[in-house]
Amino acid sequence: MWEILVQPFAEFGFMRRALVGCVAISIGATPVGVFLMLRRMSLTGDAMAHAILPGAAVGYLFAGLSLGAMTAGGLIAGFVTRVTALREDASLAAFYLISLALGLLILSIRGSNVDLMHVLFGTVLALDDSALFLLCSIASVSIFALAALLRPLVLECVDPQFLRSVSGLSAMTHFTFLVLVVLNLVGGFHALGTLMAVGIMILPAAAARFWALGVSALIAVAVLVAMLSSLSGLLLSYHFSLPSGPAIILVAGFAYVLSLVFGPVGGLSGRAFPRRYLEA
Repeated sequence: MWEILVQPFAEFGFMRRALVGCVAISIGATPVGVFLMLRRMSLTGDAMAHAILPGAAVGYLFAGLSLGAMTAGGLIAGFVTRVTALREDASLAAFYLISLALGLLILSIRGSNVDLMHVLFGTVLALDDSALFLLCSIASVSIFALAALLRPLVLECVDPQFLRSVSGLSAMTHFTFLVLVVLNLVGGFHALGTLMAVGIMILPAAAARFWALGVSALIAVAVLVAMLSSLSGLLLSYHFSLPSGPAIILVAGFAYVLSLVFGPVGGLSGRAFPRRYLEA
């Protein structure tokens, strides 16, 4: 058991760095994913993740695989996306496809196939000190911001019209939340790539929906699922020579499927075999 679960992290520094980076992403990005799910913005988050790709690709084109340049490009692209947000389904799908195609085209101009795979699927096993500092900083900012805006965020999920009518915090809360989405997508981009970044935000949140009802409980369960998925995905990647980013997201997807089937809050098994209550 030691050789399977502990030895990879005890023996190799890159595995420890990957685990720390994934834990930071789980703590920062997954609570944001819970609110994306509650606000029915999961697909919007996915489109924003792909909107980051062209900006990051431009940063890569001018500066190579530079952390600062690719982060700056991704942040600019993400914020421009929110300023010109498209709400209709057809427009959202069109923007999603155009952003993905443009990013891939820009990357293909200069990068090799290896570089392209790194940008699309991340380099979680090659995180350096600057990348870990960025991920931990984003996680810290996200935690404090969500703690400060928890009540208006919850109220906006339940009844945004009421929040607008009784408080002037609605616009600030919405904008701050979108900033957190972009920041955490950029952080996830460095570890898991643009194609996988949104997965660590949405899949644990969706799995938690079948185990908890309250917002605090949803966040706690989602973070736990994300951490366990990261740990399991890294171990699968190490022992079976699998790409780490997709392995982590697939484990999170497996957790979602298990939750969908066996979760006590609206799971398929609960619907098929409802509990019987004693009647007086």
